[in-house]
Amino acid sequence: MVGSRRPLPRDLLLALPLALGFIMLRYAFERCVAFPLSRVLGVKDQVRLKVTPAPNLEAFYTKNSRQPTQSEISNLVNQCNLTHRQVETWFRNRRNQDRPSNSKKFCEASWRFVFYLVSFTAGFASLINTPWFWDQRECWRGFPQQPIQDVHYWYYMLELGFYWSLLLCVSVDVKRKDFKEQIVHHFATIFLLGFSYCSNYIRIGTLVMLVHDSSDFLLESAKMFNYAGWKKTCDSLFVIFAAVFLVTRLVVFPSKIIYTTLVLSMEVFVPFMGYYFFNALLLVLQALHIYWAYLILRMIYKFLFLGKLDKDERSDVESDPEEEDNEEEEEKEEVHSSWRKRRVVLDSRLAMLSSSCVLNNLTNQKADANRRLPKAR
Repeated sequence: MVGSRRPLPRDLLLALPLALGFIMLRYAFERCVAFPLSRVLGVKDQVRLKVTPAPNLEAFYTKNSRQPTQSEISNLVNQCNLTHRQVETWFRNRRNQDRPSNSKKFCEASWRFVFYLVSFTAGFASLINTPWFWDQRECWRGFPQQPIQDVHYWYYMLELGFYWSLLLCVSVDVKRKDFKEQIVHHFATIFLLGFSYCSNYIRIGTLVMLVHDSSDFLLESAKMFNYAGWKKTCDSLFVIFAAVFLVTRLVVFPSKIIYTTLVLSMEVFVPFMGYYFFNALLLVLQALHIYWAYLILRMIYKFLFLGKLDKDERSDVESDPEEEDNEEEEEKEEVHSSWRKRRVVLDSRLAMLSSSCVLNNLTNQKADANRRLPKAR
């Protein structure tokens, strides 16, 4: 077959330089395209209060904990000659400094959006005319002596390189609530792509990638508009994403992909060790799909009964959103208490001033009366 090759394990080594290339391309894209686009769309970053230098508090923050207990705060109060409230405020402001800005989150989401959109479009164009796209039994016809076309070879290598780049950048990316699940997802995806390539599960592997990419770019686009403050556009895109995600991940993936690998493949060959390993990885992905579907359904519930979409259930978690809300309430309470104190002081001064004015008026009136008394006599 023209433009085809046999899959070899050494081909996977190409994924590492591709991953480094993706990291450099991402660096240039975020600074030259994504960041200027964030300003055009109106992305605004919250002003973070800078903390006053406090070596003891900074050492505790970096080495021990970002959220000290009450007993630990009491010990820090004795070390720093600060009040209990001042120490709590310092840690709150210090945590706020470490939270990612909206611009950073927008740039990350826009990079993933571009890749997933291009990957889905190219993958769909390369698979629409293949026989196994319409009939999954064709995935096993002629297995394992199936040549791989060049377009599907590059589809595999680019996807594998991209997920390696995500794994290499996980320590500097925005940390989310499903951080551990994302790590498991990246490892499972990399092992799944690598093993399926070496085992010549290329045809079913291309379908797995296409199913995943079909909803990912919708999620990233919704995040972009959320960070830009376009709430109606974000809500509309999220509803579309939720529908596509639930259909592709909870219906198409198990009924077409997993059923094909578990059942239909046994019509062609006797199960071997790779059969169990490959299907185990697919089931891990399906478990993650169920977990994320639960989070999405929670957000849909809030949208239907509260009338709006809350924060992304998977996003923005250097700390929990509840903690941020509590800290905002504490800041508001501090402002209100400060104004109450000032008002009390102001009222007391006004009272003193008014009483002073009354006494002065009475004194002046009495003096005038004493001056007029001899004249009257």
